[in-house]
Amino acid sequence: MRIFISTGEVSGDLQGSLLVAALMRQARFLGIDLEILALGGDRMAEAGATLLGNTTRLSSLGLIEALPFVIPTWQIQQQSRRYLRENPPDLLILIDYAGPNISIGQYVRRHLPHVPIIYYIAPQAWVWSPNDRNTQQLINVTDRLLAIFPEEARFFQKKGILTTWVGHPLLDRMVDAPTREASRLKLGIEPEEVAIALLPASRQQELKYLLPVMCEAAQQIYAKIPQAHFYIPVSLAAFRSVIEATVQSYNLPVTILSGQTLEVIAASDLAITKSGTVNLEIALLNVPQVVIYRLSKSTMWLARTFFNFSISFMSPVNLVVMKEIVPELLQEKAKSENIVQESLELLLNPKRRQQVFTDYQEMREKLGNVGVCDRAAQEILEFAITTNV
Repeated sequence: MRIFISTGEVSGDLQGSLLVAALMRQARFLGIDLEILALGGDRMAEAGATLLGNTTRLSSLGLIEALPFVIPTWQIQQQSRRYLRENPPDLLILIDYAGPNISIGQYVRRHLPHVPIIYYIAPQAWVWSPNDRNTQQLINVTDRLLAIFPEEARFFQKKGILTTWVGHPLLDRMVDAPTREASRLKLGIEPEEVAIALLPASRQQELKYLLPVMCEAAQQIYAKIPQAHFYIPVSLAAFRSVIEATVQSYNLPVTILSGQTLEVIAASDLAITKSGTVNLEIALLNVPQVVIYRLSKSTMWLARTFFNFSISFMSPVNLVVMKEIVPELLQEKAKSENIVQESLELLLNPKRRQQVFTDYQEMREKLGNVGVCDRAAQEILEFAITTNV
């Protein structure tokens, strides 16, 4: 059996790698000779997929921000289409990554109509814009959808797609997550130190729009809490030089680490973070967090003016329960003084911290049970077998 998987971004590569490993396990159990080709990143390759292109550095969010990636993305798309045409897979799996993945899905639907398409982890446009063009196109190309949120499953079921809620794959990743004690020991953090994780980026644009304001907030927090120390785990090696150059000008007590994201989070008393999958990792490690996000002013103006952009929540943590359990600061609200105010409240107010921990428990109960990736792999292989019989 040959399966083609397409995803992008650092988080997509992580989720894709967990799925690849589970597919390999389940295929061995069923006696299936499985080959997986993929668009993704190094983690998927390490899990056993053969990469046709690395897409982890081609991600952006916003209209203006996407422009530098148009040509590289188009080139990978063309390469993928040629491969698919010459080597039709038994199944196509699309993971998040709305625009490029829907384009691939449309190509396969048009030119290889016998190849079934599974969407795993739908792009979250279904939350903030149910009638979004990409969401409608996703529905048109998808034969089967594996949802990670209960509300996501209900939404697509109502749209008529054969949908199964499998739970969130991060539950599997966090089974072996490091403890706070072990992480602080490994990182050499003293008991009296207040460790604060800064998590600015999995996309290039986020270094520009988020890292400076995080550093400004960190300066103000350090002035009020002298025992504070800041930790930045680097999600992509290519980001390190930009992070080092930016941080240097703020004169902060900061440690920049290659990888070790889970250790940094687990060891921390607070995380100041971009919006994204990492918010769930932080919540599952029981660390209070302040979530921020910014786009260019031009992009936000276009979105609000022409696309009626409005969201109830941006963080997956809040989306799971559809209420604000962690503070979110979007665009104009993502100012250093607001970040500092929310951070100090979470660090110094015991009742506020305890409420976060209580709300995290409610969120966990809505993510499903451990074994998500193997359940997803079983659904995928059974669907592929029955469809190709």
